[in-house]
Amino acid sequence: MVEGEGMPTEDVSPRFKGLDLWPVPDAVAALVEGQLAAMAAVVACRDALAAAVSAAVERLRHSDGRLVYVGAGASGRLAAQDGVELAPTFGWPDRRLAFVLAGGEGALVRSVEGAEDDVAAAERAVETLAVGSRDVLVGVAASGRTPYTLAVTKAAHARGALVIGIANNPGAPLLEAADVSICLDTGAEVVAGSTRMGAGTAQKAAMNVLSTGIMIGLGRVHDNLMVDLASRSIKLDRRRVEILTRIVPADPEEARQALIQASGDIRIAALWLRGLDQPAAAALMKACEGHLRTALARVESQAPPHQRAPGQSLPA
Repeated sequence: MVEGEGMPTEDVSPRFKGLDLWPVPDAVAALVEGQLAAMAAVVACRDALAAAVSAAVERLRHSDGRLVYVGAGASGRLAAQDGVELAPTFGWPDRRLAFVLAGGEGALVRSVEGAEDDVAAAERAVETLAVGSRDVLVGVAASGRTPYTLAVTKAAHARGALVIGIANNPGAPLLEAADVSICLDTGAEVVAGSTRMGAGTAQKAAMNVLSTGIMIGLGRVHDNLMVDLASRSIKLDRRRVEILTRIVPADPEEARQALIQASGDIRIAALWLRGLDQPAAAALMKACEGHLRTALARVESQAPPHQRAPGQSLPA
């Protein structure tokens, strides 16, 4: 097969012929239009994204499995960017996050020539990480044919991992190898073959939706509020207080004290303000699989809030 054959992402669009001669405003308008078209490709994948979220939540809810991001080149860097934000934003534990990137961590800041073709390295990485049936693997490749990414996904699938494949060409091998396929059909790029542009934008948006949807499903969002912030800073400590007072009516000082009692855990602090001591709150959150809404409903059903002071245990 000729290089690029059957890959719309590698096509040269006649619409943008002579782009280097266009007036700057026209060239910029074309580039912006390409980004909008990329987002339209994400919109078309809403059902596939929903299926991926549901499958991943089901796999991760009842185990200590990991989210494993896989990619090479620009796709790998975008995958790593999405994954690395899960800890500070949603409190996702580092032990439940892994990256399999062609060329290793060094490829995040510079191109590693030939790494995307190293199938042996891909298979070794899966073996070293001991990827298995508890894990959810997200493989990303614009072409959907990158040898490294394809080798990792196939090896992980053989070991029982749930594989989510994200590619930008219909019928790509990566999509065929995945349990759940997300085809972001972005077509030809404004600048031919530069998949860091339209294809990359669609990948980033899709992974943002996917990972955020998984975090919602695992109880790390209450209403539309982040309730499992991990990072500590003056800004985020202030944000914790604001979030807590939106969930449980309290003045800022009372909320700060609750967060101190809860070691900064917003969900435990909310239950403390509803009358539970820290051990009882932690036990209830575990029983409710991390879902604060369920835990608050159980507290409300057992005793009205005005009958308990913060930090008391539930009545027998």
